[in-house]
Amino acid sequence: MKIDILAFGAHPDDVELSCGGTILKEIHNGKTVGIIDLTKGELGTRGTVQTRATEASNAASILGVSFRKNLSFSDGFIANDKAHQLEVIKLIRHHQPEIVLCNAIDDRHIDHGVASKLVSDACFLSGLIKIETKSLDSEAVQAPWRPKSIYHYIQWKPLEPDFVVDISDHIDKKMESVMAYSTQFYNPNSQDPETPISSKNFVDSVRYRAADLGRLIGVGYAEGFNVERLPAIDSLFDLK
Repeated sequence: MKIDILAFGAHPDDVELSCGGTILKEIHNGKTVGIIDLTKGELGTRGTVQTRATEASNAASILGVSFRKNLSFSDGFIANDKAHQLEVIKLIRHHQPEIVLCNAIDDRHIDHGVASKLVSDACFLSGLIKIETKSLDSEAVQAPWRPKSIYHYIQWKPLEPDFVVDISDHIDKKMESVMAYSTQFYNPNSQDPETPISSKNFVDSVRYRAADLGRLIGVGYAEGFNVERLPAIDSLFDLK
């Protein structure tokens, strides 16, 4: 299934927290989007693999993505090596996205930076004809495919974005998709141990950051991204 945008996250909820509004906006504009979670988040302090899977499915329904898949890499131990790269390449070649979204280039969680480089490297390698991979649903050899653009969303660390996307019309739905992870985020009735992301302050900060980025461009809410190469425009009037 060819799609327009393929969004990767090291853990279920990375995508919702960081680029959920952008995904909602692009789907609203008629684009097709899929999500690939690299791990099941099995090392998370709160919840279980089973509850996390249910929450991820619910969040995907809220976003309206075409599909969500999980590569079942080892949480906390993602590696940017040949074995991991080949699994990502198979999905890139299968879905042939024009744009790939992936984890922050540098972040607090050790999986995020590694996943960022892993997906970026796999996007390049996926275009090499001499790397042979088999189709996900047959023994046919996959054709090479290289996405046109890779954009890294911003996560825990307040990195300076290279560009921002106005998500003002989609902030409430984004927050709904985030709160679908009821075991992970603020729940005053939870008996699980507290974590850096389980406080009300953290949930509020997701909206605060979007509001601050929106303020900088004169809109209500926005999400920021980093690029690997200079973005090109046809005209100065393309910039808002």
